Amino acid sequence: MLWVPRRPVFWLTALLVWFGVLWILSSDTHPNFPTPPIDDFDKVEHFGYFFGGAGLLSAYFFSLRPSATQWRVIIPCTIILIGLIGRLDEYHQGFVPGRSGNDNFDWLADCVGATAGAFVFKAIHRRLKWDS
Repeated sequence: MLWVPRRPVFWLTALLVWFGVLWILSSDTHPNFPTPPIDDFDKVEHFGYFFGGAGLLSAYFFSLRPSATQWRVIIPCTIILIGLIGRLDEYHQGFVPGRSGNDNFDWLADCVGATAGAFVFKAIHRRLKWDS
């Protein structure tokens, strides 16, 4: 089993760091990250980043009441909140010089990543050892 912190403040802090890094990356006027020569590879990056964010938010919600988990609430709330953050990110990029914002396909990749992240966390949560 993998040891995982149980305290909600840990997961909320991790989520806020995730959001802060997202904001910093989205504020970069001319990002020059090396990417493979694959068309629309940025969609894979969006998927992966928002997959991680959904995992953190799902873990936060789960850690609030691990003995009375309500996945029918956690999963839709996670998808909606992370999707809204993705929409905010796209809107924000529209004001950054050199960036193209409001890309609906980027936002779709964000939402698909959020959905996958929430369901994957649900699938693996039983394998985690939630200690204080």
